[in-house]
Amino acid sequence: MNIRLLCKLLGILTLLIGVFMLFSLPWAWSSIGVHTDQTFDSGFEHRGFWALFQSCIVCAVLGGLLLWIGRHAEGKLYRKEAMAVVGLSWILATFLGALPYTLSGTAHRTSIKLVGEGNAVLLANQNLRLYSQWKKVDPVTTQQYRLLELLENSGSAVGLTRAELVKQGKAVGIQDPVGVFEQLQSKDGFDEILIGPGEDDDLAAADRVSSYRIRWVTMSIWDALFESQSGFSTTGATVITHLEDPILVPHCILFWRSSTHFLGGLGIIVLFVVVLGHGAAGKTLMRTEMPGPSKEGSMARMQSSAWVFAAIYVGLNALLAVILFICGMSSFDAICHAFGTMATGGFSTYNGSLGHFDSPQIEYIVTLFMILAGTNFTLLYFALIRQPGKLLADTEWQTYLLIIVVVTSLVVVFGIWNRDTGFESTSGSIRYGLFQVVSIVTTTGYGTNDFDSWNSFGRCALLILMFIGGCAGSTGGGMKVIRHLLFFKIIWLAIERSYRPRVVRTLKVGDKPVEDQQLQQSILVYFGLILVLFVFSWLFIVSVEPRTTWGVVDDSQPPTKLVDSASAVAATLNNIGPGLGIVGSTKNYSDFSGVAKLLFVWLMMLGRLEIYAILVLFSRRFWKDS
Repeated sequence: MNIRLLCKLLGILTLLIGVFMLFSLPWAWSSIGVHTDQTFDSGFEHRGFWALFQSCIVCAVLGGLLLWIGRHAEGKLYRKEAMAVVGLSWILATFLGALPYTLSGTAHRTSIKLVGEGNAVLLANQNLRLYSQWKKVDPVTTQQYRLLELLENSGSAVGLTRAELVKQGKAVGIQDPVGVFEQLQSKDGFDEILIGPGEDDDLAAADRVSSYRIRWVTMSIWDALFESQSGFSTTGATVITHLEDPILVPHCILFWRSSTHFLGGLGIIVLFVVVLGHGAAGKTLMRTEMPGPSKEGSMARMQSSAWVFAAIYVGLNALLAVILFICGMSSFDAICHAFGTMATGGFSTYNGSLGHFDSPQIEYIVTLFMILAGTNFTLLYFALIRQPGKLLADTEWQTYLLIIVVVTSLVVVFGIWNRDTGFESTSGSIRYGLFQVVSIVTTTGYGTNDFDSWNSFGRCALLILMFIGGCAGSTGGGMKVIRHLLFFKIIWLAIERSYRPRVVRTLKVGDKPVEDQQLQQSILVYFGLILVLFVFSWLFIVSVEPRTTWGVVDDSQPPTKLVDSASAVAATLNNIGPGLGIVGSTKNYSDFSGVAKLLFVWLMMLGRLEIYAILVLFSRRFWKDS
């Protein structure tokens, strides 16, 4: 193993991440980093700015150190080194990407969870233990519970002034809101959870210390690693519950969060460029990103192909950002959502995702660009040079569009039949159904409608789409359409041989024969690995995750635990983001324990890097020189 060359390439990657952190710094100024409908001046974001600046320093020092170690690197980059670069770079990026979250003290949820049964309340455990996150406190009175609901629903770090607390408290039947607050604050377990006038905390600004509020929990190292890997792997799953308050999540941190999508979508391409520039080893890695028969007429030099893909990717990001800006988004929101769309990531700057804008125009535009992002970039290149026939004749792309059309039609029909929310009219049904189907099949994960409240067929259809993904050679994650095509053809041929053993039939995709027997075997092995990973990860989450994650405080098992855990594993392994139940489109992964989040980090990495590039890192023989 050529360690010096590995260090050199990892040093380049580290410096690249540091440069993108620098690009996030200007958004700390309120005149630049602003939401589309923001009506207040958030001021200069000191915490976010210095956290990003310190992270840049770390990247510069670490990158310089790695380059110094690899300054005398010699020799070619062979296949083992190439695989090590890809796997290690993603691990390194995950840790570096987590720094801004931890250094800025980004908050991701309140310190309480209201169970609702018997006025039970769960308090957040703010330490770094992996297995315990919530603890049950003694039941509170009805008035105390209503007050906690009122404070939690305020949804920001600002809290409520005394006048607002009294007015809103009496509106929900609390006779003495201030007195009830003081009673709760003196109750065991609530003394550090509830912040009253004159009691400052880490997040509150100096001019807001006169308010009544609930303490927010800052992101632990497990939360930061989860958010970082979710960005780089373009999964889009999140642990942050409130994105719209710059006190909780500074705008510059939000921009960095979206930038990890841009880097993740571009990262595969850039890595191939770097690897291919040091020898022929990267050809094998590029083929793992584009499994199946080679595209006819593809460019001779694969390194040139990678540069062309990168140019197309950057160009589409810029085009979409401009279009969204014209449609009424601020420059901040337009760029962030363009990054999330073209990387098929799904990070938004709003709690309601793209549904926040409630704009059919924006949704149809994003739908179109999601379809492009899920298309093989080789075919997009041919379309750009006026050879659209190669795109239209491609079997994988035809199947990709067929899946979208068929599933959308079924979702619309069943949605109208069951009178789901948003499906009251044909236009609304097509609008929500098409967007959500494309969002899931391309592994983007944006939401405009609460699909977790859809009928059983619609929810099951989306769960199945999580295991499909976009086309090979796209920024989409998942298992890829071409693998499913090959898998079902292989199975059909095996069935035919069972009753017609003398018939010799060639495996074909379209009119192209697939003679490579190793490819057929690798497809079956890949499906087997995905199944094994899914089943064992699902069983692990079901076994170790505490009942309090579902808000259950007694000995009963929540009836949705099996389905919720399965969808969480499927959504992270296939880089989707949102799942069903506790991780549905209106919820997130913040309630899971630290050990579950670390498993999800690993699954997201496996799903994005085609499994083998990560699994080989755990083989002792892989690191031997022979």
